[in-house]
Amino acid sequence: MSPDTPAQRALSDARVTIAVLTFRRPEDIAETLPLLADQAESVRDRVGSASVLVIDNDPDESARSAVEAFATSRPSVVVRYHAEPVSGITAGRNRALAEAEAAGDDILVFIDDDERPTERWLELLLDTFEANDAVAVVGPVISRFDVEPDSWVTAGEFFSRRRLPTGSTVDVAATNNLLLDLRVVRRIGLAFDPAFGITGGGDTMFSRTLARSGTLVWCDEAIVWDVVPASRVTRDWVVRRAFRSGNSWSLTSVALAQGASARWRVRASCLVKGLVRLAGGAFRAALGVVTRSLRHRAKGVRTMARGAGMVSGLMGYSYKEYRRPGTASAPTSTT
Repeated sequence: MSPDTPAQRALSDARVTIAVLTFRRPEDIAETLPLLADQAESVRDRVGSASVLVIDNDPDESARSAVEAFATSRPSVVVRYHAEPVSGITAGRNRALAEAEAAGDDILVFIDDDERPTERWLELLLDTFEANDAVAVVGPVISRFDVEPDSWVTAGEFFSRRRLPTGSTVDVAATNNLLLDLRVVRRIGLAFDPAFGITGGGDTMFSRTLARSGTLVWCDEAIVWDVVPASRVTRDWVVRRAFRSGNSWSLTSVALAQGASARWRVRASCLVKGLVRLAGGAFRAALGVVTRSLRHRAKGVRTMARGAGMVSGLMGYSYKEYRRPGTASAPTSTT
């Protein structure tokens, strides 16, 4: 067990911060912020300190007044606000790491501004962290919809995410429900790769790299609710998200490979897997048409989209999910 992990260092000495990134979602940050403050307060007798960090990725700093007003109204919890004018989710995540380092934080917990933590969420993450020789703890995300998805989206299970027994080891994680041991992150010099700033996949790259230096552990009870707006339950959006998922997996897999021969092996493996998904998805979609099975049709399209994304990534294409109008593209490394 590493001497740097809080399992051996008492949590009573640890500085814990919950980081939330936001971009022009005033209603979401207004709803989430009090819940995060409640979470921080719930563990303050257990840790050295617990605070909330808001990273505003809007150059106009549209969230500043609301966050600072809340911080004034809730003096029992330290709420820090910082603007990150550089466009892209990677810049926001790296700003959170930088601000946590400047504050001397030991543990950083990422959550999205459109998510809502459940009761004892932070406490449960800390329980799992303390009980395991882990560099990070990952929790589940369950979707809650503003409008009910149509039957095709539901049948395709586009919003279904993994659930594992608590204590399970994982090798990849998103940052929408992730606790990090910052002492390990700093020791290995890890940050989010700007090459994935507008394509997505930066959290995949980060967590897969981190997994090489320690164990990522699952905590199935530490649930956050993902509030899904109507714009994200369309067939077009969910298929594009499946495509992006496959695309970023190929890009990060190649980027993580060390050496020319390893990269070629990874490329070959991703190509085979992508083509298998394309063919298998097409067959299943066709079977769904013949058998009039909505489930087969939708799941077939989902599998095809992921396969197409994987193959396109190997051809050098990067799907820029987070690109904003008027911003330049960030380079994507595939070598």
